[in-house]
Amino acid sequence: MNYKFPFSIPFFRYIKSFQFLLLCCFLTSMALVFLVAISLGSFNSSFVEIFSGSSNELQNTIIFEIRIPRVILAALVGASLGLSGASLQGLFRNPLADPGLIGVSAGAALGAAIIIVLGTSIFPELIFNSLILPVSAIIGAALVITLLYFLTKGFGYQGVTYMLLVGIAVNALAGVVIGILTYISSDAELRGLTFWTMGSFGGANWTLILPAMVIISLSIIWMIPSARKLDLLQLGEPEALRLGVDVQRLKYKVIISSAITVGVSVALSGMIGFVGLVVPHLVRLLGGVNHNFVLPGSALAGAILMIVADLVSRTLIQPAELPVGLITSAIGAPFFLWLIFRIRKV
Repeated sequence: MNYKFPFSIPFFRYIKSFQFLLLCCFLTSMALVFLVAISLGSFNSSFVEIFSGSSNELQNTIIFEIRIPRVILAALVGASLGLSGASLQGLFRNPLADPGLIGVSAGAALGAAIIIVLGTSIFPELIFNSLILPVSAIIGAALVITLLYFLTKGFGYQGVTYMLLVGIAVNALAGVVIGILTYISSDAELRGLTFWTMGSFGGANWTLILPAMVIISLSIIWMIPSARKLDLLQLGEPEALRLGVDVQRLKYKVIISSAITVGVSVALSGMIGFVGLVVPHLVRLLGGVNHNFVLPGSALAGAILMIVADLVSRTLIQPAELPVGLITSAIGAPFFLWLIFRIRKV
């Protein structure tokens, strides 16, 4: 039984009533987790103090200038990685697909690594600018997107398999260059590079958050209406073509959207693994496989997971802070092994 909306919204036409309720539960849970995350930390503040204005100036500065931007960034990154993972798994028709598969994460990591290791000699006057690291990572991601575009002829006739091979090659090449940079780096540069590759939201501020919010939100809005076409694509490309799906345009849309969201996310938070792999599967297990539910569900569940992971990373061993990538890897690696064994049995 499908949920009947008071207005005609084509996207929700194929969402069942219990799936709609699950999406509402995800949204409510995200709001609650958001409130808890901005309340807990090196010092705790109650909701009453935060929203009644009874907190002092120091508390207001910490909450509104540090915690809220950090939690918003965690939600944006989690939503973008979750949605990208779900859309790429639908495109490749492979449950093991991940946003890092197409090489965009590696390109962003390479751009950041160059600045961390060689920044003092390349941009000595800009090295202390907080924007130089994310901008260099975004440039690295954009170069990978451009390379993918030209090598696959606009993601056209060469097919998804060729895109996948190019992504693997880009990942390998970026890994080689990052390895060389690691070898020639100083102790301080090596420490900075290591912690960046583990992922962190510690550098969040409103200057970075606002443009990231616009870019990631527009990419998500652009991607979600393609959910029904991804459902039809699961029948195979020939069947999808017969049913009226422009398969080449859909490939182009999924790859570009994923590249933009993943590139911006990696640029702002570093390398955070397994979110795009774990979250879509959890959403499918809870509510079903149709992408009208899986895409928004993965975005919301990814945001929840990332906010919780960031909260754990900064409160578990106070006043020190764990890299958030360690938390997500600790969750994702066992799940990945379980998924492989499950697929083998099937």
